[in-house]
Amino acid sequence: MSKNSIEVSDLRKTYDGTHVVDGVSFTVKSGEVFGILGPNGAGKTTTLEMIEGLRPIDGGSATIEGIDVASCPDDVKSTIGIQRQASDFFDNVRLHEMLDMFAGLYGQSVDAMELLAEVDLVEKSKSFVQQLSGGQKQRFSVAAALVNQPKVLFLDEPTTGLDPQARRNLWELVQSIQAKGITVVLTTHYMEEAEVLCDRVAVMDEGTIIAVDTPKNLISQLLKRGFKKKETVQQATLEDVFIDLTGKALRE
Repeated sequence: MSKNSIEVSDLRKTYDGTHVVDGVSFTVKSGEVFGILGPNGAGKTTTLEMIEGLRPIDGGSATIEGIDVASCPDDVKSTIGIQRQASDFFDNVRLHEMLDMFAGLYGQSVDAMELLAEVDLVEKSKSFVQQLSGGQKQRFSVAAALVNQPKVLFLDEPTTGLDPQARRNLWELVQSIQAKGITVVLTTHYMEEAEVLCDRVAVMDEGTIIAVDTPKNLISQLLKRGFKKKETVQQATLEDVFIDLTGKALRE
């Protein structure tokens, strides 16, 4: 993972005199899962949308797989896959048909059933999106983001609103995607999720990045500064209890 898949330098975005993204710089290594963390309004989504070529860059630069985003946005879009917080799909098109259609937009063909199998939705191949549960919709949106065989996959809060089984199932999906050599960039409000999935994370606040490192190193640095938990750290969480009692299988 020595090659950089993404390089961002001094990225900036301003609205009505407010610096929403203010000099953001970071790199993402090829094949890693990189997390961008921060409170609401920190500039995470705006940063991602500029890198993805969905929002104009006011200053600085971003490249994906060596392609400059500002000058070659179409080339970038053919290289990446994007799963948004809320995705709109056609209501009256079956899942397998929709994947074929999306692939056609890239001038490619796809084995829709194989792709649905990757996200555990083969049994729903002839269903419509409105018939899916929340977890199923999220997994289908990931499948749709993979139709062009991207080198980089962007996931914007992929597990928000999901129950514990669906959330952990999606974690396993992300890990399987990384195992294929695809670089993954994700935002999340779940710190446990970032610890489990991310090789490195960038912490954003007020439009700037205030820390970049592995989750383990960031925790170690906090402890070295004298931080102590008021509660004894337990070997299991209430979520672990919930999963153990109700089972790991998806309820859909």
